Amino acid sequence: MSLEQFNVIESTLREGEQFVGANFTSDDKVRIAEALDEFGVEYIELTSPLASPQSFDDACMIARRGLKARVLTHIRCHIDDAKKALDTGVQGVDLVIGTSSFLREFSHGMAMGQVIDRAVEVLSWIRAQAPNLELRFSTEDSFRSEESDLFRVYLAVDQVGVDRFGIADTVGVATPMRVYQLVSGLRRLVKAGIEFHGHNDSGCAIANAVTALEAGATHIDTSILGIGERNGIAPLGGFVARMYATNREIVKKKYKLKKLRKLDEMIANMVGIGIPFNNYITGVTAFTHKAGIHAKAILNQPETYEILNPKDFGMTRYISIAHKLTGWNAIKDRAEQLGLPLTDDQIKEVTAHVKALADQKKMDLNDIDEMLYRWADGVTITNGK
Repeated sequence: MSLEQFNVIESTLREGEQFVGANFTSDDKVRIAEALDEFGVEYIELTSPLASPQSFDDACMIARRGLKARVLTHIRCHIDDAKKALDTGVQGVDLVIGTSSFLREFSHGMAMGQVIDRAVEVLSWIRAQAPNLELRFSTEDSFRSEESDLFRVYLAVDQVGVDRFGIADTVGVATPMRVYQLVSGLRRLVKAGIEFHGHNDSGCAIANAVTALEAGATHIDTSILGIGERNGIAPLGGFVARMYATNREIVKKKYKLKKLRKLDEMIANMVGIGIPFNNYITGVTAFTHKAGIHAKAILNQPETYEILNPKDFGMTRYISIAHKLTGWNAIKDRAEQLGLPLTDDQIKEVTAHVKALADQKKMDLNDIDEMLYRWADGVTITNGK
């Protein structure tokens, strides 16, 4: 599958509700759904309507809001769950059943033959009730399942007819190479879409998601800030950053990138966390440059050290200069911002003083500005004063 064609299934309202700090109200859910729709995601996935009475009501409400994104809900592979899902009016249903030995023994207790029978039974029933419903079947804990078991159930389900097959790295154990092997193997067997859901327990969620696309997947699950069970799943911002670095123009066309910051801030506030300093795109240091050699190149051509253009995301770059790693080009740029007519020799003298003083104490931008103004007034500084 070309990296130029992919769909985001945004799961903040399903996987994200499983984050320890998430307790979204109905109003919160509407805000999140509408903000994601404005951003441009192709799908919005909701918590199972069986989770609680309010979950059912909220699914019905969001399904009726007329969003451009297709609204899905996520259920167990059970006819009672399916009946409730159809009552919500969503446009698609995502079914899941565990296939690893862990889940078969300690969760639902079914042998693989029973898993296959259950999947065919429930999917056939849904297809008969709602022929036009978008239908996905996923195996849970796919990467700790026997590959022969996975392909047995996928091939049986393929006879029923689904729109997508799901592969889930439920515990974050997969590596990109293993993802490629499994997704490409399924791609050779079926024609339907393939969805990848990857947890981030071992830090591979984004890499695994992109590798899944390279192997033939068509849909990727994300959540805002990556929130979800335990360490969560591939973050929307991080996935978008990676795809932007691959094909900037396609990503700019698909999504309203300047809305990403508001999405991150909204969810951070709702679940009571801060945006990490090194968060993709929206972290406070995402576009901050410090080393002198970096600063010089950035001032001449930003792409020298930036694969993401901050302007495309409504962000700005910052060059840090109040430290011993600073270079005279960065100090010169600051003098020009202040409108100070200093010569290159004067700038180099200031830079040398900044470096020496930074070895003695912590400084900030105000300290640098004061030095520049004093040099411009003909007052040189010595002995750290």
